[in-house]
Amino acid sequence: MSKPDAPSPTRPGLRERKKAKTRAVIQQHALRLFHDQGYEATTVEQIAEAAEVSPSTFFRYFRTKEDVFLYDPFDPVLIEALRRQPASMTPVQAIRASFRAVFDAMPVEERARQDERSSLIFSVPDLRMRMLDQMMEGVRAFSDALAQRMGRPAEDDAVKVIVGAVLGVSLAMIVPPLEAGLANTFARIDTGLALLEKGL
Repeated sequence: MSKPDAPSPTRPGLRERKKAKTRAVIQQHALRLFHDQGYEATTVEQIAEAAEVSPSTFFRYFRTKEDVFLYDPFDPVLIEALRRQPASMTPVQAIRASFRAVFDAMPVEERARQDERSSLIFSVPDLRMRMLDQMMEGVRAFSDALAQRMGRPAEDDAVKVIVGAVLGVSLAMIVPPLEAGLANTFARIDTGLALLEKGL
């Protein structure tokens, strides 16, 4: 029998869970401060004080103030969900199922925080620009997971086309109805992926 805190494919180890909890607390206080006083007026020192950590601890988790708002804990969760889908599914079917699994398991309070975070990112030009850089990092990790599932190299044209199509669908469905909330955005993305799955 494994120890309670041993890492597993679906449950990270104790150290990783503590890190994730600290990141989430820092981000939660950062979002609250932004809501109260605005993004530009919110400093790293204020965020650290509110989260009851030192500024040096803040910078161990986030390189900049922008990073605390851009941090998305669900990217690795989505990739792991993709790895768990049955081999009998097509790539797009597996991606849709992964999205549904992650969204269905997301607590209500976390959905609210993601709504607030998305609204902030799209309202601050600097964050919108940084989001594109971060998105490309996520695309690379997603491409690796999909390539492994397909038994192809990440640079394979088929992998690139599928990832590009899914990314295009997601971006098209995200803009402009973000104000309607995460549930509506997810539903729109799922609708778009269903069209992609059927070959448009």
